[in-house]
Amino acid sequence: MKKVAFYTLGCKLNYSETSTISRMFEAKGYQKVEFEQNPDIFIINTCSVTDNADKKCKKIVKEAKKISPNSYVTIIGCYAQLKPQEISEIEGVDAVLGAAEKFRLLELLDGFAKTQETKVLASEIQEANIFNNAFSIHDRTRTFLKVQDGCNYGCAFCTIPLARGKSRSDSIENILKSAREIAQTEVKEVVLTGVNIGDFGIREGKRQERFSDLVFALDEVEGIERFRISSIEPNLLTNEVIEFVSRSRRFVPHFHIPLQSGSNTILRAMGRRYLRELYEDRVDKIKTLMPHCCIGVDVIVGFPGETDELFLETYNFLNELDISYLHVFTYSERANTRAVEMDGIVPIKKRNERSKMLRILSEKKRRKFYEENLGKTFTVLFEEDVEDGKMHGFTENYIRVAAKYDPLLVNELKTVTLTSINEKGNVEVVEPELVYESHT
Repeated sequence: MKKVAFYTLGCKLNYSETSTISRMFEAKGYQKVEFEQNPDIFIINTCSVTDNADKKCKKIVKEAKKISPNSYVTIIGCYAQLKPQEISEIEGVDAVLGAAEKFRLLELLDGFAKTQETKVLASEIQEANIFNNAFSIHDRTRTFLKVQDGCNYGCAFCTIPLARGKSRSDSIENILKSAREIAQTEVKEVVLTGVNIGDFGIREGKRQERFSDLVFALDEVEGIERFRISSIEPNLLTNEVIEFVSRSRRFVPHFHIPLQSGSNTILRAMGRRYLRELYEDRVDKIKTLMPHCCIGVDVIVGFPGETDELFLETYNFLNELDISYLHVFTYSERANTRAVEMDGIVPIKKRNERSKMLRILSEKKRRKFYEENLGKTFTVLFEEDVEDGKMHGFTENYIRVAAKYDPLLVNELKTVTLTSINEKGNVEVVEPELVYESHT
């Protein structure tokens, strides 16, 4: 029996796809093992969001070859679609598969027999027009359920449409089938994932269903305690969805909403489909209905043309906004994007300084969010995530808590009250005979 190991870089969507591909291998009689357990085959699922995808890929291949010199190394994912020839020249790589091919690798690679030359099987991105169902299972306490793929937006900085193709979705009926399958396991939380999940409902190029309809249908699935919506564009986060989540049985009060810039000048240059006024309106709507709701924000610093004044617009906008944390990305030039051709390049040093400023702001926002929730009662889903003898979990509104490790608590929902912030800036919560602390 051949042994296969998987390594995933990037987003929740990649994790859902790796997990699904791993189950395809197991169904064909392969033994799934850990990376360091001398596998015969390595499958490396790559990301292309930042400019160091090549460095990461080379490093993982190098480590794989150290562990198992005669192994067969296959590279899939966004980086594989964007730069297949570049990857094929990395020493130790046996095959590179693009977006249209990765779910067919068992069929296409014919037993993983080594050849003199690296196999490159990467069609033009237009060929990636089929939606491949995917969800993660047994990898983590929560499951990532893929509901949408691709993107029609074409923002100036982004390579995702080039790596994943046009927006397309599964049907609500098929997603419900997957959700019910997940419900038969011990999983208690499902995170909905995709490239642009608010654009859910497009099949064969035509809109056939809506994201709100999917949310309504999933809320009725028995056996899953929580659904969490991953990143959703502000222009696609409707009042209908916000209002439904506020009274939902299963959808938790947590939204992650990309902003990218708090300057309308930069938003227009980026090709975003909203201005800051709409973003502010979405946050106000959420907080009016759910004051305890966690709101995460993606923001990019150092985009071409971002002057000191325009960056301060972003900083001041975020500082005043009632949000909970930031994911800060330092702009990096990506081939075949419009932004590469733009004037007003921001020096790397300045990009890093701005990034640091926003990360400090993020910590302040997170602490303020924790303070606002002191004295309130929430439910924590504990995970098998142990550091220094403590296990961790998240409340429904995404406050991370830690408790002394107890195997009986893994994958259990426990009601706790947030009581105080300790000298380390962490929130402590008390439940009979157990003391937890929440990490910022």
